[in-house]
Amino acid sequence: MESLRFGALGGSCELYAVEPAEPLEATAAWIALLHRRLTRFDPGSELSGLNAGAGEWVEVSPVLHDLLSEALAAYELSGGLVHVGVLPALIAAGYDRTWSDVHLPLSRPDASRALAPLPELLELRAGEARLAPGAAIDLGGLAKGWVAERAAERLGPNALVSCAGDLMARGPGPDGGGWPVGFGDRTVLLGDMAAATSGTTKRRWGDGLHHLIDPRTGRPSATDVSEASVLARSAVDAEVLAKAALLLGTRAAPAFLEGRALGWALA
Repeated sequence: MESLRFGALGGSCELYAVEPAEPLEATAAWIALLHRRLTRFDPGSELSGLNAGAGEWVEVSPVLHDLLSEALAAYELSGGLVHVGVLPALIAAGYDRTWSDVHLPLSRPDASRALAPLPELLELRAGEARLAPGAAIDLGGLAKGWVAERAAERLGPNALVSCAGDLMARGPGPDGGGWPVGFGDRTVLLGDMAAATSGTTKRRWGDGLHHLIDPRTGRPSATDVSEASVLARSAVDAEVLAKAALLLGTRAAPAFLEGRALGWALA
C-alpha cells in the first residue's frame, strides 16, 4: 500500500492506495490545483471571479459548473440547511481571512437575517452561472466531498482519500476486509462508501463564533450537536447529511437521517 499526506482544502489531506492507477503525487497535485481554483481566499481564483461578477452571467469551467449543480442539489436534499450562499454571513461573523489568520477577538454581527433560498441567488445554464447582486458563495465542505470522490476514482479501484474530514473509500482495503476509518468513538471498515464529519469545536473564535452558519438565521448555529459524523454512498451526500444533522440538533437529526444515511454518530 502507498500513502501520502499533504495540506490542501483548508486542512490535511491523505491518500492511500493499493496498486494505484496513477502516482499519489499526481493526485495530490490535482487536488492542489482544484484548491487554488475553488478557494474564496484568493482574489484570482475562479470562485472569486464568480463572486466578483455577481449580477452578471459569468463563464465557468466544467468543474465549477458541476460543483454549483451539486450545491443546488445539496440545498434540496438538506431542506435548505446546506446553503453555499453563506459567504456574506461568514464575513459578517469575522471569517473573512484564512483560518490561520483568524486569531484576533472579533465582534459578533449586530444584525443578521435568514438567507434567501439558494435558487433565488444562483442560476446556471450551459457553461455559465449568475449570482444575484450582492450574493457570494463559499463551496466549503461540499468541495471537499466532491474532490474526495473524484480523487479516489483517479487512484483506482482500491483506494482511500480523506480531504480535511471528508473521505471516500473504494475497494476492499489493504487487508481485504475494508478500509479502517475512525467514526465517532469507534473504528469502522469501509468499502465503496463515504464518511464525513461536521463540527463546531475546531474553528471557533471571538465570543462563541464558529464557521457553521445556520441559513435560517444568518448566524453561527446554536445547535446542541458539537460533531456529526455520517456514512453514505457518496462523499458529497455524506458531507451534506452531516452538516444538516448538525444544524438540526439532537432532537430532529435522527428522523432526518433515517432512510438517507447508512449510519451516523452525534456528539
